[in-house]
Amino acid sequence: MREVQLGSHTLRSDGVTVARIHMHDWFIFLLLVLIEFILNLSHPFYRYVGKDMMTDLKFPFKDNTVPFWAVHIYAVLLPIAVFLFVYWRRKDVYDLHHAILGLLYSVLVTAVITDAIKIAVGRPRPNFFWRCFPDGKDVYDKLGNVVCHGDEHVIKEGHKSFPSGHTSLSFAGLGFLSLYLSGKIKAFDQRGHIAKLCIVFLPLLFAALVGISRVDDYWHHWQDVFAGGLLGLVISTFCYLQFFPPPYKSQGWGPYAYFRELDMLATNTRPPTNGTFVVNQEDVERQTGNEGDDRSNGRFLLLSTDSNSCLSMQEIEIESETEGK
Repeated sequence: MREVQLGSHTLRSDGVTVARIHMHDWFIFLLLVLIEFILNLSHPFYRYVGKDMMTDLKFPFKDNTVPFWAVHIYAVLLPIAVFLFVYWRRKDVYDLHHAILGLLYSVLVTAVITDAIKIAVGRPRPNFFWRCFPDGKDVYDKLGNVVCHGDEHVIKEGHKSFPSGHTSLSFAGLGFLSLYLSGKIKAFDQRGHIAKLCIVFLPLLFAALVGISRVDDYWHHWQDVFAGGLLGLVISTFCYLQFFPPPYKSQGWGPYAYFRELDMLATNTRPPTNGTFVVNQEDVERQTGNEGDDRSNGRFLLLSTDSNSCLSMQEIEIESETEGK
């Protein structure tokens, strides 16, 4: 399926317009940021922890192999860098805006749900013993519950094991990137180029390794990591499908807004933009997936095409004269 680029849909010409269309989405995004801030200040449920439960909670208190600040770099900034590279190649502000908005929602919604569950469940981490009793001397009340005498913030974080935040955010960001790349490289175009799957699986592999590191560092149980990965992957899929068709579809390489523009031009419902060229109606029908309709009514549309399919103005005039005869 040949790609047709729409004219002058850049950040300078249409960036503000696209942002205004999604103003309510950005407002809700800021609201979610506030909710996430409040959740980080909230205390988790302090679950009963008896002495006989300490067998699974007495693992060493180690540093993080992957620090939390690094999650934002590879799960947010790295995908945005890929989106900017695609924009530099295609000059499609719809693709850039929707990819960034979808990614930010994927990561932030995942963070809100993850932290809300952490606070509600209050599951102790595998290294909870050393958080509660840094000197190794355990103390219990008359009901057999722990009486911690460690640092308050360290103890608070010790009750946030389920689910894994590192893992959920990694799969939310890198899972979105994997879907985005699979669409852009047309990994499921039924041509059998299986090597493309290496690009699709690479972000998921990195996210999985981050999850494994959480178990190796004794900051999470394996159930925490499994639940976090599943949560992030599901939310990233939902957020991606809000703006892009499924990657296995014939139109999976572009956002829905791109094909809506083609449909509007095909039905002459919007005026042409500057810097456009004339393209036969059949090209648009093939672009939008209507390959089974071979009827041609000789109409022309105003579209901007890439360098491989541009028609010069002289060719357009000759073709128009021929059509008039």
